[in-house]
Amino acid sequence: MKKLEEEYEEIQPKIYAFFYAKTGNQATAQDLCHDTFYEACKNIASFNGTSTLSTWMFSIATNLLKKYYRKNKYQLSLMQKLSAVPETEIHSLEELAEIKEDTKRLLHLISKLEDSAREIVLLRIYGELSFADIGALIGKSENYARVTFHRLKLRIQKTMEDTL
Repeated sequence: MKKLEEEYEEIQPKIYAFFYAKTGNQATAQDLCHDTFYEACKNIASFNGTSTLSTWMFSIATNLLKKYYRKNKYQLSLMQKLSAVPETEIHSLEELAEIKEDTKRLLHLISKLEDSAREIVLLRIYGELSFADIGALIGKSENYARVTFHRLKLRIQKTMEDTL
């Protein structure tokens, strides 16, 4: 339990970002993040150490997200996720329009990926998980997660460059 408390400060923002990327709603992301830590505290005795605590927490988070989607019959619309850009980084209206357009294009390309590929991208970008953790979560090797992410990243970059 003490280890869970120590990890909370480090992992909580990553789990929140993961939920926010998946739901696009701050309140829902906060609720699901809270539920993840509640479930982890409740079931800490079942953590057997075969994976990292971070991986175990993300498996709980993934299961809670699936349960949330089933319960709400929620269709994921990645186009609406995280399209807001912090205003402090914007210097002109033209720059804001360009950033928003690039973000929309990127999110659209990610949304077009098959489910397993999209999951790898979101876990890496928003969950900030290592490839070993991603591999463990999806039931594949670390190398599979690394190579797949790299190929997806190159494909998305090429597509974005081609559309300019």
